Amino acid sequence: MPRETKAQTLARTGKILTALKALYPDAHCALHHQDPLQLLVATILSAQCTDVRVNMITPMLFKKYPTAQALAAAEQADIETVIKSTGFFRSKAKAIKQTATDIVEKFDGRVPQTMEELTSLRGVGRKTANVVLGNAFNQNVGVVVDTHVGRLARRLGLSQHDDPVKVEQDLMELVPQADWTLLSHLLIFHGRQICGARNPQCHACKLNKLCPSAFTESNPKNAP
Repeated sequence: MPRETKAQTLARTGKILTALKALYPDAHCALHHQDPLQLLVATILSAQCTDVRVNMITPMLFKKYPTAQALAAAEQADIETVIKSTGFFRSKAKAIKQTATDIVEKFDGRVPQTMEELTSLRGVGRKTANVVLGNAFNQNVGVVVDTHVGRLARRLGLSQHDDPVKVEQDLMELVPQADWTLLSHLLIFHGRQICGARNPQCHACKLNKLCPSAFTESNPKNAP
């Protein structure tokens, strides 16, 4: 694919977004939750862990600790026991307990609704805040950049960066703000179903004519 102008990249991004919306009309947050606190905790647990595994653990966790007050008062070791199978359980349990404590002490037990307030919580970074704001509060403040989103943004020629913050900035410049939250879900769905890390299925990809990386990786199945 020849070098693009910014206008051409914007136009191609629009076509990519339209195609993804058609392919995944039901794209949504894969972490099961019933309120902002549950989504916040589930997102913390999802680091280096599959959403499927997190969804297996959270019902038990939230039954035992249904509120921020309950999580803040819990023994860290008890939280660790419940979440152990998600990996890195000690650091995650510490983050959950600290975050819940901050919510109780600073925000009267309610998950805050701004980027500045969310990222003031111990254990919460911009990515986690974006997940909560976009999916619990319907606020398109930024783009969630996980491994799938970063990989596809680079393959699709929407960003050249490895740094998630820089990838997010690139995507925010190319995609209308109203679609920022949805974009992450669309790219994650496509990454899981078609554009895998090790075996991208370019031959079956509806975006291959819009993708500068199509058929370029060392996979015999990708031959045109």
